[in-house]
Amino acid sequence: MDALVWKDRPVLRDPLVVAAFRGWNDGGQAASLAATFLRDQIEAKPFCEIDPEEFYDFQEVRPHVALSEGMVRRIDWPENVFSQGALPGGDRDCVVLIGIEPQNRWRTFSRAVMDVAEGVNASMVVTLGGLLQDTPHTRPVPVFTSAEPEMAERLGLEASRYEGPTGIIGVLHDACRSAGIPSASLWAAVPHYIQVSPNPKAALALLRQLGEVAGDRFDTTNLSQAAVAFERQVTQAVSTDEEVSRYVRELEERADDDVSDEIEEKATTDGEDIAAQIERFLAEREEAD
Repeated sequence: MDALVWKDRPVLRDPLVVAAFRGWNDGGQAASLAATFLRDQIEAKPFCEIDPEEFYDFQEVRPHVALSEGMVRRIDWPENVFSQGALPGGDRDCVVLIGIEPQNRWRTFSRAVMDVAEGVNASMVVTLGGLLQDTPHTRPVPVFTSAEPEMAERLGLEASRYEGPTGIIGVLHDACRSAGIPSASLWAAVPHYIQVSPNPKAALALLRQLGEVAGDRFDTTNLSQAAVAFERQVTQAVSTDEEVSRYVRELEERADDDVSDEIEEKATTDGEDIAAQIERFLAEREEAD
């Protein structure tokens, strides 16, 4: 396909394709952070990318100007890069796709992804996502998993029953079904009041669930340490404001009691202000560090 730029045509062993896209599907940057951690851990090497020209409005997703070696100016365009490496078990390979949700021609974009998956004889495609929810940062991160019925039964996952607006992930799974490639979707619930800062705790939950699906285990020591530090920072930010603390306690009570009723509308409205306060606090801490 013309949209694909191949650097290499690797021959892989029973490859698993893991995909994450920044944007609507990536609350708390949980998905992109998890995929980046996985790519770096398995020392995956890039072998193919999708030409961004026909998929983005560059007035909305602007390329960046950068200096190479302090002298030569270059343009960095929006990237969707496929990298490959061996999974920790040693007998299976993994392709990691990290990119940005496209703005145009989603079916063509998904077809490009399928061309790569078929080109490497992928045995399964797993997408990662992060969704914003009324969940407290102090509790375990819920991870929602779904797949088509046959795949769900084989992996012990839930069959997807979602109806409503979708992003590129939903379109990509439809393309997988058309191509006959088994696929599954993993979504981490991210506290909506810390939606902007990268959330290593949610990324860690995604990687652990991915390990269950893939039948493999990843060394998440560094990410676990980052998750602990992140939770400590957010807790410190929360403790500085009684209104914020009260709101988080309500979320904790709801999580502990497994109450299905929604927290009153006022709590969600206040949560928008809470998010801004906490994001400012975290930004100030990061700048100070």
